Amino acid sequence: MKMINQDTICAIATAQGGAIGIIRVSGPRAIEITSHLFIPVQGKPLTERKPYTLTFGKILSPQGEVIDEVLVSLFRAPHSYTGEDSTEIMCHGSSYILQQVIQLLIQSGCRSALPGEYTQRAFLNGKMDLSQAEAVADLIASSSAASHRLAMSQMRGGFSKELAELRNRLLHFTSLMELELDFSDHEELEFANRSELNELAAHIEQVIARLAHSFSVGNAIKNGIPVAIIGETNVGKSTLLNALLNEEKAIVSDIHGTTRDVIEDTINLQGITFRFIDTAGIRQTSDTIESLGIKRTFKKMEQSHIILWMIDSTDVKGRLEELQTEILPHCQSKKLIILFNKSELLLPIQKEELATMFANIETEKLFISAKKRENITTLEEKLVQAATLPEISLNDIIITNARHYEALVQALNSIHRVQEGLQSDLPGDLVSEDLRQCIFHLSDIVGDVTNDEVLENIFKNFCIGK
Repeated sequence: MKMINQDTICAIATAQGGAIGIIRVSGPRAIEITSHLFIPVQGKPLTERKPYTLTFGKILSPQGEVIDEVLVSLFRAPHSYTGEDSTEIMCHGSSYILQQVIQLLIQSGCRSALPGEYTQRAFLNGKMDLSQAEAVADLIASSSAASHRLAMSQMRGGFSKELAELRNRLLHFTSLMELELDFSDHEELEFANRSELNELAAHIEQVIARLAHSFSVGNAIKNGIPVAIIGETNVGKSTLLNALLNEEKAIVSDIHGTTRDVIEDTINLQGITFRFIDTAGIRQTSDTIESLGIKRTFKKMEQSHIILWMIDSTDVKGRLEELQTEILPHCQSKKLIILFNKSELLLPIQKEELATMFANIETEKLFISAKKRENITTLEEKLVQAATLPEISLNDIIITNARHYEALVQALNSIHRVQEGLQSDLPGDLVSEDLRQCIFHLSDIVGDVTNDEVLENIFKNFCIGK
């Protein structure tokens, strides 16, 4: 694996606009280069100080001009985030000051850090495995209590420990089966007990299947529970989206077919992230572009966990038939909520008639006015109830990463082949190959066999400074 930690790197690690700005420096010359710019107010120079200390002093330009009064924290390898000598310079938050300090560091021998390079170095230096490194990005991006807990759980290594246990047991049996190959002249020898291997394969199949199955929940927690807003053109879908987001996200017009593609955005309700999808209106049309939008509407329905079907409550002719023939077939195993929009235009008796008309449809129904934002709070409460997400603790292992999910599916396929091979009494070398494939895919998750291209793709999505 390519090592990148011969350079000393620097980057601003805090967002612009704050009162304090932090610059991180890491690498073989981190302490030396920082000490070259930094003059403590009193005491020893930085290079002679103990780790885990904060030192107050000044950053000076080559001409002796004071750039800022700062605090510098000191970490010595291997006891730092990256496993290297590191410093963190805490300046005032002025973008001018921060850029001046960065320029001085680069002039003194640093280079600018790449996105995610600090965490990549932590991984390469054995401070964390790859799944824990990826959890760092998830932690930074967490937007709800649940996504925060999942990222913290993965960073603590619970997922890694479970995978390590599976791999170790598989390695034990693989080594025994390969030992049999060394004694192939003695066919009666059997080092790997097939009955025990069958039991192990069944156990591993159960664990991997559970982890892979958790991805649907984990993905919803991480990226938001997908909620499709569907209905005919001009029933108020875009107005509802704007009401839920409390901003003018979607174009609202009396012209039919204004929304020709899906529009997505997220909100957080009671600690749960929802990803709302405003879809193109469903209707018969000869417009090619609008037709493509309608096709995407049905695709988004299939991908959603919750479907909000909006009806213009002043024009319900044919809607019950439409529900039964076009909508319900796409709502299998999904939560459907029927919204009777423009209800402010109805008399109480008309609402009763509508409720009676749809009484045989066993699903949630709600009268709303997207334009006047009536009953939007009630709708939000129904969405939270429909989310049905489990309570998440720091000990729960739930998969949120698509790369991990793909590797688990591949590992599951391999262990299925092992089970089939044992049932068919296949030769040990064929079963051993499938065992090795399962080990490979589990190892790929934690980074034991991951190549440079995969690493580059993972860490390029990190923010600079982390």
